[in-house]
Amino acid sequence: MTNPNSDDELTLSSSALDALKEFYAERDAHAEKFAKLQAGAEERLHGQAPLSMDMFTEDWNKSQFWYSDETATEYAKQLLEGATGDMTIAILSAPSVFVGLMNILKAADTNQPRPKVFLLEYDTRFEVFPEFVFYDYMQPLKLPGELKGTVDRIIIDPPFLSEDCHTKAALTARWLTRPPTHTPTPKLIVSTGERMKPLVTKLYRAYNVRTTTFEPLHARGLSNEFHCYANFEVDGVWGYTHEEAQEGESS
Repeated sequence: MTNPNSDDELTLSSSALDALKEFYAERDAHAEKFAKLQAGAEERLHGQAPLSMDMFTEDWNKSQFWYSDETATEYAKQLLEGATGDMTIAILSAPSVFVGLMNILKAADTNQPRPKVFLLEYDTRFEVFPEFVFYDYMQPLKLPGELKGTVDRIIIDPPFLSEDCHTKAALTARWLTRPPTHTPTPKLIVSTGERMKPLVTKLYRAYNVRTTTFEPLHARGLSNEFHCYANFEVDGVWGYTHEEAQEGESS
């Protein structure tokens, strides 16, 4: 009978040992990388240096394509414009806009009231920010219950240009956002591909979201043409397209 406590039974093969060493090395490297990322994010968050998306490399397998600094900052400005301390802003799957918004808040007068801000995002690298809320569009309503119906401003950038992804993201947005009858009217921005226009118009009809003239750009370029859809116009920045304006007048 074989002794279950014998050394032979406990000895791993050389290949198994190598695999185990590789596993631990990758785990330790990942932990070290995350610690540096967290330290850098916290230092920039509380320091004078602006936050940067350079700390977060794009993962194209997750359909991550960061906006250019100019586009991210413009979106952030419009979300913050006129926002008061009792308002809530949600950023859905658009971390580069979140970083732009946080940079604006960092540079602003600290004595001014600030709205609550939440980043709803799948990529857990962004949990280094206290505003992070894990979000998986496949489970569109699996969110903290206290967020329901509290959002006054929101930008939605569904990660995939598919009907399923957009429909689930819209379900999340409607769950989060105050009703369209609320005063003041909630502000919505949907930033996505041009070919999603019919679906976007349908999904956000209650909020009167329409195509605007603003052209969002990505930091590394993107072959898909992107549009900005919104339920408000901004003097000198964007208005409704001529087609949308005519439809609005006739309705």
